[in-house]
Amino acid sequence: MRSLMIVDDEKNIRYGLKTMIEREFPDQYEIRLAAQGQEALDAYNEQPADIVITDIRMPVMDGIRLIEALAEREGPLGVKPVFLILSGYDDFEYAKAAIRYQVKEYLLKPIRRDELFAALRKTEEVLIRQADVHDRMAASDVYLQQLQTHRLKELLERPQGVDGEPEAAAAEIGFDSFVKPFRVAVMKYKYEDGNSMNKDELKQLIDNMTSSVEGRINACFLDGKGRVVLIGSPDGQFEKLARQFTEREMDGLFVGISRKGFRFEDIRSCYNQALTALSYTFIHPNVKLMSHDDIQGELNTYPVPEENIRKLGNMLGTEREREIKALLLDIFHIDDMPHVAIDYLEFVSKRINERVLDEVFRVYGDSMVEVLKLYRKVGTMDNYRHFHTYFRNLEHLLLHVNEYVKGIRSAHSEHSEIKAAVSYMEENYHRPLNMAMVSNYVSLNYSYFSEAFKAHTGENFVVYLKKLRITKAKDLLQDGDMKLADIGKAVGFENTKQFSRVFKELEGISPHEYRIKVQTDAGLQQE
Repeated sequence: MRSLMIVDDEKNIRYGLKTMIEREFPDQYEIRLAAQGQEALDAYNEQPADIVITDIRMPVMDGIRLIEALAEREGPLGVKPVFLILSGYDDFEYAKAAIRYQVKEYLLKPIRRDELFAALRKTEEVLIRQADVHDRMAASDVYLQQLQTHRLKELLERPQGVDGEPEAAAAEIGFDSFVKPFRVAVMKYKYEDGNSMNKDELKQLIDNMTSSVEGRINACFLDGKGRVVLIGSPDGQFEKLARQFTEREMDGLFVGISRKGFRFEDIRSCYNQALTALSYTFIHPNVKLMSHDDIQGELNTYPVPEENIRKLGNMLGTEREREIKALLLDIFHIDDMPHVAIDYLEFVSKRINERVLDEVFRVYGDSMVEVLKLYRKVGTMDNYRHFHTYFRNLEHLLLHVNEYVKGIRSAHSEHSEIKAAVSYMEENYHRPLNMAMVSNYVSLNYSYFSEAFKAHTGENFVVYLKKLRITKAKDLLQDGDMKLADIGKAVGFENTKQFSRVFKELEGISPHEYRIKVQTDAGLQQE
């Protein structure tokens, strides 16, 4: 039975979710409830959970802080807990934070039963895969290999200029037994949708495949970012490994290979060469394996175009689609691809998120939930196999947002124009008004004005004008000195007959009868 924890500060939601899950999945989950993050964390420390469903905004400790606290913990099956987030429409900034912790599902309130159940079924698949990988890893790991891997990771992640004791480190990783010369390969696997293969699954796959590849593999381990690092003889076995993936129709493997290394001190420089080569695969759309030997020239970097990024934000909501596209090409220096430095591309992407997209969502975000999923995807280039796919998605998102903001601004402008039209009628109801005159006054198309006016006031133009004039007439009828014919003319009717007809149509009685009624009522009140 799975252990599941529901964390929400609203009691009805906690118990409602519990009831729905128990009915749909009888005897499948042991469910515990918590009213906020700290309570959930304390409960998890006493008894871990496989799945945590948590609200974002809660007192004491919110959902993001809870996820941060639990992200590296292991559940009862020896694997990390799987997180599902519950959120309202106004939690966009929190949702972005949750993406960093590989939250599996983001469910908007009010929760739909079918979405909740689908998320739990996907979660079950994830837990089964994780448990399988965990069991296989536990059965095959050897203490010495773990120690060597740990020392190698320390070596690769050590800050520049901090060399330590090379002789002792070389002994700990067994460098004397390495085949020399050697190369370093760094590998990652991206599915077509841009999602990454689970790092432990990828390592297990590569471990299995390397056993059938000729040549010596000195070490195989995961670096700090979940990429597989191989150190081995430079006789082409990395290329053969990549071909095996292709033959199995697994075309998402990307490989960067270093130059030859000979000494222990070369390991870190070879690793950095492999990372550089791997980065080139991102900007070359048809390349999945790149050797550092093949790289010609330096990658170009540029000052961050803050002014152009500011202009890009200003253009959203205008009729400048072509200029938006052209400016985006210029900002990323597309004409210089594939020689643009990855660091530059990543930083520009980050600045566009901060200065353009985040600002749009800050102003309009509560109405843009449908764009949230696309924004989550474009939020980082690491969500893509290749830069050109990221760029197309960013351009698509910007044009989508441009149309949305344009629509919002247009609606706001139209709203202001109709309000101006109503004010004009309030001031000029006594004149011979018609819809053409008023629509011209606010510079709107006659047909469009008719639709917009009705949408704004709930009445068509003619009925609204009649009601406005009769309302003014009723005020004048309370004064017994003014003749009915004069009142009709004063509020814009051509003659007394028309005035009486419209008055009776709207009020059910004639103007004369209305005056008698008002005067009688006033007299009774005085008595």
